[in-house]
Formats: sequence, C-alpha cells, structure tokens
Amino acid sequence: MTTKQNFHAHTPRCQHAEGTDESYIQSAIRGGFSTLGISDHTPWPFASGYVSHIRMTCDQLPEYIASLRGLREKYRGQIDLRIGVEAEWFPRYSDWLPRMREAGVEYFILGQHQVDTEEENPYVGSEWALDDDHVRRYADSCAEALRTSWYSYVCHPDLFMRHRRADSFDAACEAAADTICQAALEAGVPLEYNLLGLSLQNGDGTGYPNPAFWRYAAKWGNKAILGVDAHRPMALEDTALWDRGAEELKALGYERVEGLVIPELG
Repeated sequence: MTTKQNFHAHTPRCQHAEGTDESYIQSAIRGGFSTLGISDHTPWPFASGYVSHIRMTCDQLPEYIASLRGLREKYRGQIDLRIGVEAEWFPRYSDWLPRMREAGVEYFILGQHQVDTEEENPYVGSEWALDDDHVRRYADSCAEALRTSWYSYVCHPDLFMRHRRADSFDAACEAAADTICQAALEAGVPLEYNLLGLSLQNGDGTGYPNPAFWRYAAKWGNKAILGVDAHRPMALEDTALWDRGAEELKALGYERVEGLVIPELG
C-alpha cells in the first residue's frame, strides 16, 4: 500500500482557493495519496475587528471541522483524512490555538505569512522581505513559534525569498536560514519543500523553493517533507510535480519524511 501523504491543502473558505471539500479528497485518491491533510488558513479572532481576505473566519471553523469529519467517514477505507490548519504564530492571540484543538483541529503547520499579527504587518512574501531587518524578524518569529512545540512542520520556510533572486541570498538570509533550521531541529519537525511555489517558478531566479536557501540550509541536516499546498483539487493529481520535488530534495541531500508528528499542546 502506498504511503504517499500530503498535509497541506486548502478550501475556498480561505478566499483564494477553488473546489469543494470533497473534490480535494477525490483528487487525492486519484493522485495516489494514502493520507490527505486539509489545512486551510487559520482564522484569527482579531481584536481590532480587522477582516482578513486570505483566511476563513472564526464563524466558519465549526462548519469546516464538521464537513471534514463527515467526509472522513464517507471515504474511510479509501483514504485517511486529517483535519488541520496552516497557522501563523501571533503571540497576542496564542490562546486561540489550543481553543482550535479543543474544537476539533488535529494539527497545525506553521505558515508565517505575517510577523506578530496580520492586522498591522505586511505579507512576508512581498517586497517587504527585501529589507534584511524584516527577514530577521520573520526568522525570529518562526523560531518563537517552533519553541512552543505546537507545530508539526514549517511551511515554505524560504517564503522570504519570493521576491529575492537566488544571487541576493546575503548574510541576513543565511542568518535567517540558520535560525529557522536550528529551531526546526530542536523542535524535531521537518521543513516543507513547497510544490505550489515550485509550480509557479518562472525562471527569473526568484521564488520558492529557493535553490540558494536549500543548498545553504542542507548543512543543518534537517529532514524535509513535500507539501502540495493545493489551492485547487487537480494539484493533488500532478504526480509529475510531486516526483520532481522528491528528486530535487534527493539531489540536495535531504532525508524526506512522509508522516506527520502531531504534538500535544501543553
């Protein structure tokens, strides 16, 4: 039986994905996955009243969990469905993460798209990260998140390279990679080689997975995991892209893991 597993997939609740919950499961089965984790962008109870355009709302969380629980039963025996969220680390809202676990969210993957809170800070994958100080802030926030031991892996750890060319991987980028890799090792979690980013690379030297980051980070010996980061069901049927990601990680010297460790929240 295949052990092909993916824990990074979204639903339209995040406002930038397409397809029904069930269509992702059906595509995962056709794509040869034994396990699918749905991990839509986590809602946050922003105290300021800020409304995000890149994630579900808190009011949608119960329906999200109920839908996936129902589909897990429907497809039991065909695929193992896990219920997660892709979550940042926003310290001022840290009590929200255990509350989501109590509500039925089974795992968190760390996708640090903003530092501190989305209310006041720009997207890490924007030109914002061309400033070295912002790169350091991003890495420090990832490390702080990993010290909680609540996250099962680090999504697109090189997101800050989205608008940087590989030849602009400077001392600040090296320091950021060191910070993230060391924290992931200490937490015992892998780094994600993001296949959505791989599919979007256009040959201009920018984007992620960034070759300079992954070559430099290899010295740490972190394990790696493939993440489809599916925002449309058919992405889960792209076996050629999956195989390409696996081959690139092997060439870079990374040990690839399939399964997911789900830590307890202390």
